[in-house]
Amino acid sequence: MKASTQKIAPCLTFNDQAEEAANFYVSIFSAVFENSKILNIARFSKEELEALSYLPEDIRPGPAGSVRTIRFLLNGQEIEAVNGGNFFNFCEGMSLYVRCEDQKEIDWLWEKLSEGGEKSQCGWLKDKYGVSWQIAPAIVDEMLSDPDPEKSNRVIIAIYGMKKYDIEALKRAYEGR
Repeated sequence: MKASTQKIAPCLTFNDQAEEAANFYVSIFSAVFENSKILNIARFSKEELEALSYLPEDIRPGPAGSVRTIRFLLNGQEIEAVNGGNFFNFCEGMSLYVRCEDQKEIDWLWEKLSEGGEKSQCGWLKDKYGVSWQIAPAIVDEMLSDPDPEKSNRVIIAIYGMKKYDIEALKRAYEGR
């Protein structure tokens, strides 16, 4: 398979759920966005796992034949997922930011990605695998960078009071209504 020409791509490291998570993400995003699919799956070989035998057994990946890495696209953005054993964990300091065109996209992604996970403030959620996502309207970037500080301030204050973004409420705040 041809190597990617994308210079920078997120890499998500799971204990042993990389394939399950990639399939979950692709199933959600392919319903909303084009160009979402699995690109490549690489599996651990017996020899590779023997080379990792220096790792403590409780954090060693495997077994042979299980997924090592899986590359996939979400709306054309390449992401790599790795099964790294019980050594790695996700934290909120790293998230995947999704710019949505309308409330329907926000609602769909918010509900699907948060199933089995946690909904948080300001458009943030954590999915059932522990990956943090920000589901935001594309228009919020314009609102927050408006040269009128009163408009952008009203918008950010409105965001602070939201869990899932509400585009109409943001527009009202932006316009001072």
